Amino acid sequence: QLHLVESGGGLVQPGRSLRLSCSASGFAFESFAIGWFRQAPGKQREAVVCISSSDSPWYYADFAKGRFTIARNNAKNTVYLQMNSLNSEDTATYYCAANRIDCSSSENDYWGQGTQVTVSS
Repeated sequence: QLHLVESGGGLVQPGRSLRLSCSASGFAFESFAIGWFRQAPGKQREAVVCISSSDSPWYYADFAKGRFTIARNNAKNTVYLQMNSLNSEDTATYYCAANRIDCSSSENDYWGQGTQVTVSS
């Protein structure tokens, strides 16, 4: 059975860091690009960053450059999103998605259920 499960969200103070994980099962993880997306209350979902099957990062959002780092561990079927210098605007539900084509494609095949990140003092 196919699964994408995000974890690592929570409440964090402004300026601190958080690492999210996206764990996969049930499909050929190593062949898929994995992207991170987020949706804040009252806003549309936005693309954050992606990592290709060949381990290349693809930043969709300028706000992620220099603060967010994406990495994958195919042996663990997991992609990580390291988020530093968090601020209140980073508060959102974060989702990971798997794309069988690559990071440039908007047709994601599988989605996780999301993990909440709240940045507040």
